Amino acid sequence: MFSQASRPNVLGAFRSKPRSTFSFFSARTLTNDVKPFYGQAQARQTDWRRVAMTVGTVGAAFAGTHLFLNRETRDALSPAEQSYLHSTFAYTAGGLALTAAGAGLMFRAGVPYRLMKANPWLVLGVSLVGSIGTMMGAMATPPENGLVKHSFWLAFNLCQAATLSPLYFMAPALLGRAALYTAGIVGSLSYVGATAHNDKFLYMGGPLLAGVTVVALSSLAPMVFPAMSLRALAISESIYLYGGLAVFGGFVLYDTQKILQHARMAQAGLIPSDPLKESISLQLDFMNIFIRLVQIMGMSGNRRK
Repeated sequence: MFSQASRPNVLGAFRSKPRSTFSFFSARTLTNDVKPFYGQAQARQTDWRRVAMTVGTVGAAFAGTHLFLNRETRDALSPAEQSYLHSTFAYTAGGLALTAAGAGLMFRAGVPYRLMKANPWLVLGVSLVGSIGTMMGAMATPPENGLVKHSFWLAFNLCQAATLSPLYFMAPALLGRAALYTAGIVGSLSYVGATAHNDKFLYMGGPLLAGVTVVALSSLAPMVFPAMSLRALAISESIYLYGGLAVFGGFVLYDTQKILQHARMAQAGLIPSDPLKESISLQLDFMNIFIRLVQIMGMSGNRRK
């Protein structure tokens, strides 16, 4: 219904306002945030309690989402739909693993420091060209040309890794919690989309496109209008963070049902089977939700200090 290139790249996390360029990643470094590993037993008990609360929260959110959005479920997925969905999620998990590992290696190699010294507009332009170019190459290459297609896919994940490498300035515990929350959100919404009636959420394509446009503009507003008032900047940031969570949560529902629709079309011989192409949408959804959760949790931690 709309081009993948219309979605905001995950480089939205590199906004230069309202704080200075890249200050989001440098404000809470590992040196400032990580408590010594040899902490007391009480700290470990608190961590276990937090883990239990996190699991309970994710479970409750999953149950609530299922009951609220999916009161009328469809029949069981066909074997073809199950296979296509499993292959797509396997590529999604593989892409996320490559991105995380690549970002960690680039962080150790000092890539984030070079990014912070570079012109933010240059970084934005190179990231957009590299990410969108490799993404479109991976999506447009026929599945029969597996080597070229997977090469584009690998290059796409490396571009995302370079963009996300500054996140490793954050405390590992915060990144772990954000990843767990993101997995819970994406997993529960994907389940709702997979078990809902066919095409129930496909109508959301148009509204989501409008929503993602608003979110993208809100992320660019501080860069285009640096003289905005603090109140306007706060509103813009809230739209980017919380509006983005809602929009990309909707994209998870939409993309899951689109994958199942394409599975049925591929089974009928109308389109080629291409789980790798489908996985890119879910991967972008996951990364955009993850980045926003990291920012929200980091800001919340700063307020408590």
